[in-house]
Amino acid sequence: MHKPILEAKHLSKQYTQTHGTFGLQHTTIKALDDVSLCLYPGTTLAVVGESGSGKSTLARGLMRLINLDSGSVMFNGDDFLTLAPKALRAARREIQMVFQDPFASLNPRMRVGDIIAEGLVIHDIGNASEQTAQVINMLEKVGLNADDRFKFPHQFSGGQRQRIGIARALILKPKVVICDEPVSALDVSVQAQILLLLKSLQQEMGLSYLFITHDLRVVRHIATDMMVMQKGKVIEQGSVESIYNAPQQIYTQQLLNAIPGQRQALTADLQTI
Repeated sequence: MHKPILEAKHLSKQYTQTHGTFGLQHTTIKALDDVSLCLYPGTTLAVVGESGSGKSTLARGLMRLINLDSGSVMFNGDDFLTLAPKALRAARREIQMVFQDPFASLNPRMRVGDIIAEGLVIHDIGNASEQTAQVINMLEKVGLNADDRFKFPHQFSGGQRQRIGIARALILKPKVVICDEPVSALDVSVQAQILLLLKSLQQEMGLSYLFITHDLRVVRHIATDMMVMQKGKVIEQGSVESIYNAPQQIYTQQLLNAIPGQRQALTADLQTI
């Protein structure tokens, strides 16, 4: 078995909420409660759970968009959570993120070409003409056109905007991509197209995905392994097939049974493309 490309151990994150008269009462919420995971090269690990289960806290903690209370994240032989700023900047080239909302995650005042090229500019990769060539190549990889680089985000549909978000994440040729609910804001037929795009790019570029979702109907089409989270804890993990065929937890069974009609619709869309 390959070594994990990303290995997280014992991640914890607590929030304190104040309430009651004058805010004198405090409640501690464990957003992440001793969470560990292994992501292997070229595979997709799905992290599944309802809103509030800790999935997005996990994604943001792994990316160091928020500070975690404890734990380690080993990547390229280093603990990603303790890297100094200069080393972190270099490591960020190899871990990128695709966000949930393609409307909110793109700067409406920037042209698409500049949005996608931003990572190249920040990391000082190539001159202007080389950067333009890479942007055009990446636009075409995600199913858009070279001329689209001159447009603004509002000129695109939701599915096209998510393709732009994917292009922005992949322009730096990362090893790991954290996909935080990347299709939940899209309708079912567009979801199928984006899932197929992610799978083809994974094969072409050798990517490893951590795929965050509340929706088990997409998991079977994108992931090899999965872990189920509830209230900050990992309650079940294993291969997608084993959990689909024989879920061990009532919570997992409820997630699987939640939307059978839409699950069939997505499967039909994937089969017709």
